[in-house]
Amino acid sequence: MASIASHTQEMNLMALKKFPTPCALLFDLDGTLYRGDEPVSGASELVAYARTKSLTPLFVTNNSTRTPSEVADHLLRMNIVAHHEEIVTSALAAAYDIQARSPGAAVFAIGEHGLKTALREAGLRLIGEQSEEGKSRELAIADFVVQGLDRALSYSRLAEATRQLLAGAGFVQTNPDRLLPVGDGFLPGAGSLGAMLEAASGQSPRVIGKPSTIIMDFALELAGTTAEQAWVIGDNPYTDLAAARNSGCPSVLVLTGLCTPDNWRELCVDANVKPDAVCEGPEQVMQLLDNML
Repeated sequence: MASIASHTQEMNLMALKKFPTPCALLFDLDGTLYRGDEPVSGASELVAYARTKSLTPLFVTNNSTRTPSEVADHLLRMNIVAHHEEIVTSALAAAYDIQARSPGAAVFAIGEHGLKTALREAGLRLIGEQSEEGKSRELAIADFVVQGLDRALSYSRLAEATRQLLAGAGFVQTNPDRLLPVGDGFLPGAGSLGAMLEAASGQSPRVIGKPSTIIMDFALELAGTTAEQAWVIGDNPYTDLAAARNSGCPSVLVLTGLCTPDNWRELCVDANVKPDAVCEGPEQVMQLLDNML
């Protein structure tokens, strides 16, 4: 891996010592702890190290399709120990946000199992779902249309969501990611689906996932700490680092995913972010923590 000598550990420490001693680590997932189904070298050791130092690990993801238990199981298959209560998905944060603002609200959901489970478990009322007999339940007017990634989305569901938005429902989007990385390519992400609804309805969504502060506030509440005591560790300047900037958290960029030693400066400038530390990978993050704790 190319050298990042211009951003040495000494410079990392100098920047991070402006903040209090960390109490929590907010990890991004894909590109940070793993790539697809392969763990990043040192990821499991970093998470284990955090636990030995009594640092609260939270796993913060814009993915709304899986439940926290499913995310934790995926991590465990890569020997990264995570508990379901430590998983913060955009679906959970969306459900929390709506329930806090409008308890028991009626929602029309475009999304997969993870989103619908989170909405139901938060006490929200889903409308327009299939009954046990396979027939669509009678549609009422929704208080909110909640939209995430839905890889089985039909035109009729898009049409109904548009009808609800035009009738006055609020528009909540789990995350703004326009592209979903898969293998060696990309698929349309939740942000692309939302762009269709925005164009049809003329209504801009309330965005929950990174870089929004909504998911970050939810994570910080779960961690029980302040923003300045929660390090955000991620590979993406546009989501992870921008979320840290927006929330006032220290940010640690790892060069294990979107960013490389050759492009990280350019991407950070484009995203209008400045990481507090730049590390080649989890091992260097552990060295930083050793010097901070």
